[in-house]
Amino acid sequence: MDFVGGYALALDMTARELQSAAKSAGLPWTLGKAQDTFTPISAVIPKSDVANPDDLELWLKVDDELRQKGSTSDMIFKIPSLISYISSIMTLMEGDVILTGTPEGVGPVRPGQKIKAGITGLIDVEFDVQKRKRSFST
Repeated sequence: MDFVGGYALALDMTARELQSAAKSAGLPWTLGKAQDTFTPISAVIPKSDVANPDDLELWLKVDDELRQKGSTSDMIFKIPSLISYISSIMTLMEGDVILTGTPEGVGPVRPGQKIKAGITGLIDVEFDVQKRKRSFST
């Protein structure tokens, strides 16, 4: 874990309608994942502030309704394994971010809704869901 500089909370948003259209057309799903603002990331939590990264509670609320709650203890692949695998197929550089997955409970959001998410005892983030600025066709 010497290569880990810190931890952060990230949300990996998806435009399901674009993803579905791309899948149906036999195209890459990138359009559904790589929209502007689709991966908000919190401030970095220093590694020294995280006693056990394998036992952190993650949560997410939409309009104050709890949608996701889980623990990093439930991760299928632990952080050292992810770093080892990823670095075997691509170069990782200082500042790179690895997203590790999400607890169950993903679902749609609409413009105007408020998302709050956090790592209990470490960090909370909040943002408003906005309409995509660009539309794309597949």
